Formats: sequence, structure tokens, C-alpha cells
Amino acid sequence: MARVKPIAAASMNKYDHVMSVVRVTVSLEAELAEAVREAALADAQNLSAWISDAARRRLATRQLRDVIAAWEAEHGEFSEDELADARRRLNP
Repeated sequence: MARVKPIAAASMNKYDHVMSVVRVTVSLEAELAEAVREAALADAQNLSAWISDAARRRLATRQLRDVIAAWEAEHGEFSEDELADARRRLNP
């Protein structure tokens, strides 16, 4: 089980509002850790905020996958034309 330690929100830098936070320890490959640090710096975020944003995006992607699967189960798979239209809308 992961080691989890609650900390005061005031001790976190650059959070826009007060929130309950939990300190966790993660291990990353050295090159990935360096790339994440550089990305956080480039985005003017601290490492915790950057990783939190990445986790939120990953969770949102999973939820979207579940919504799409449910829709396809009821209506059938998306056609190639529908997928192409969706890609155009996402990447104008």
C-alpha cells in the first residue's frame, strides 16, 4: 500500500484555491522524471500541480472511453466518417 500523509493546503505552492491535499510518494524512470520537471517549469507550475493536472486528464480520458463504449453498445460502433469528423473537430 502506498504511503500517504495528509498535509495542509497552505504548504502547497501555486494552488489557486484552498483544497484538501494528500502527499504521496511515486517513483518514475529518471528520463521521465526529468521530462516532467522540465514540462512543469515550462508551464510555470510546481511538480505537484503539473502531475495533478496530468492525473486529472488521464481520469477524464478514462471516463470518456467509458461513455463512448456505452454509446457504442447501444448504437453500434462509430463509422469511419464519424471518427474523421470527430478528429477534425478536435484538431482544427
